[in-house]
Amino acid sequence: MRFRIVSALTLALALAACNGSQNPSAGADGAPKEDLGTVLAEVGDVKVYSKEFEQAAARKTPADGQNFTIDEKKDILKKLVEEKALYLEARKKGVDQDPKVQKVMINTLLRQEVYASVRNSDIAEDELKAYFDSHKEEFIVPPKVQVKRIFVRVSDQRSDADAKKLIDGLYAQVKASPDKFGDVASESSEDPYKKRGGDLGFVSKEGKPGIEQEVVDKAFGMNVGDLSEPFLAGGGYNVIYVANKREGVERTFEQMRSSVIRRVKNDKYKELYDKYVADISKNYPAKIDDAALGKVEVQPMRQGGMNPLGFPGGEGEGMEGAPEGMVGGEAGGPPGMRMPMPMPVAPPPGK
Repeated sequence: MRFRIVSALTLALALAACNGSQNPSAGADGAPKEDLGTVLAEVGDVKVYSKEFEQAAARKTPADGQNFTIDEKKDILKKLVEEKALYLEARKKGVDQDPKVQKVMINTLLRQEVYASVRNSDIAEDELKAYFDSHKEEFIVPPKVQVKRIFVRVSDQRSDADAKKLIDGLYAQVKASPDKFGDVASESSEDPYKKRGGDLGFVSKEGKPGIEQEVVDKAFGMNVGDLSEPFLAGGGYNVIYVANKREGVERTFEQMRSSVIRRVKNDKYKELYDKYVADISKNYPAKIDDAALGKVEVQPMRQGGMNPLGFPGGEGEGMEGAPEGMVGGEAGGPPGMRMPMPMPVAPPPGK
């Protein structure tokens, strides 16, 4: 029961932050810096303004389909008043100290104070083309190969000879029945990708974290449908199967224009973010307890290993085919944005 109450209060505080219940546009004297309309109700030290009421009403439909009756308006206002009461109770109970709630509040602040100033219409076509011309290599889709692997580790508990004997047996199974590769990998492989039937995904010639370059190089020297003999790499024996290949593609500015806009906007977001945070930080000097920090034990995610959600790989892993610029970004943030947390909930709509 307590969990449900806290969750409700957390949601209320988050809604309050998003809807401006804390009057984020207020000046030092508490008066709004922008026109929020007239005050319709007061709950403690927070107010319900007519602009907020209008936004809430716009999401409702009158019973007659035309105009709200006074009773319908009272019902809408009653809901807003209840939200303010929940917000005050949440604040009283310290829910605003919850990092998740603080992130919502920070995201709202950044969206309002920083990212709202960057609009598509403000970016000149010449600037977009100049960016594309100076980053052409980044818009080339490199050749990629889809690799599946069975891996048997050599360790103190298993000698090289024993590992070789085991991999030879597995190799014989998949050579006789290539369609069983995924099943054999799921049952016997000894790397994190066994949960995916040994599928390492599509890999470029530069490779990716957690996959030995020897494996990548060998795969690029094979044809689709080829099965390698066992070979040593990464502390054990590997058998790989090339499931697919993709040729490299060079894309034009016209094809990538929307992606270029996102990247240019992200650069502007980053510049504005850095300046805004630097200015704000001057007002809030931090005291760091290095001794306490040194005692904190952190378990880092292994490259190519399992991330906290239980999926293989690190940043962007498993995102093959994701929209340009989305890999590695936090959900809901400006597409492709790689910058210090926190991230905005979403960038303002392009205009």
